[in-house]
Amino acid sequence: MARRRRNWTGRFLHSVVPAAAAILTLFAGFAPLDGFAVERVVAANKAATAPATAPAPSADAEKREPKSAQRGEVQGYYVESRSCQVFTGPCFANAEMALTGKDAVMAWGIVAGRFNGVDLSGLNVVMVVRASETLGFGGLDAPESIKSLVIVDERATPVQREALVAFAQKQTGKAGRSIVRMEALPIEVSVDPGTLVGKVKAGSWVNVLTRKARPNDCICTNEVAYYPPLTALKHFAAGVCTEAEFRGRGLGNRWSLPNSRSAYLGEFNL
Repeated sequence: MARRRRNWTGRFLHSVVPAAAAILTLFAGFAPLDGFAVERVVAANKAATAPATAPAPSADAEKREPKSAQRGEVQGYYVESRSCQVFTGPCFANAEMALTGKDAVMAWGIVAGRFNGVDLSGLNVVMVVRASETLGFGGLDAPESIKSLVIVDERATPVQREALVAFAQKQTGKAGRSIVRMEALPIEVSVDPGTLVGKVKAGSWVNVLTRKARPNDCICTNEVAYYPPLTALKHFAAGVCTEAEFRGRGLGNRWSLPNSRSAYLGEFNL
């Protein structure tokens, strides 16, 4: 009897201790680290966080720089939503593979910077993607076929709209080379880097609202930022979409996936 009790105790500890360690690790993972808590591409080197809401476009936004000065940085905030879970474990990801995750919204809120010599400070751009397969580890270049539409900030001048489209194309590989439609709509993109609350609103076409992932969002305790973001980011963290929908035209598909672990929020410095 004593031997059986010891064996049962050993099995209990063998199963419970790793789970408890995973839960403690999860709680630790959500402690704030200069705004983005879960994943970092490079270490932060700023003394303070940039404003989360982009300022209004400058008066000389349309002026161009000489070629020698056209390689300036573009900085801002990014929100991504997909039609599959990204903060998840392999069991859930495998169950969704080839069935969901073929759609995505990608939004850049540009705080400051120039692209192709055009000042884009305070402007926003959104790309919506529809692919033939799940947008997984291979990102935007893996699907056999893919198409996209770009929504530019209606406040932008014609020159700025052209630069916004080119900026989005450069960040999105095959999807950027497969644009089937461009629209100009009122766009709002905002990220609170402390609370990881993000918002994207593009007319009546796109509506995304995110929050920080919490320990009670975990189901199997194996959750991680499973698939990488669809574009290069300086810092990023996975989150939960409380609202996520695309109601536009041009891609042959409309979708809505609220209350899903399908968001990425980040900062870019390109």
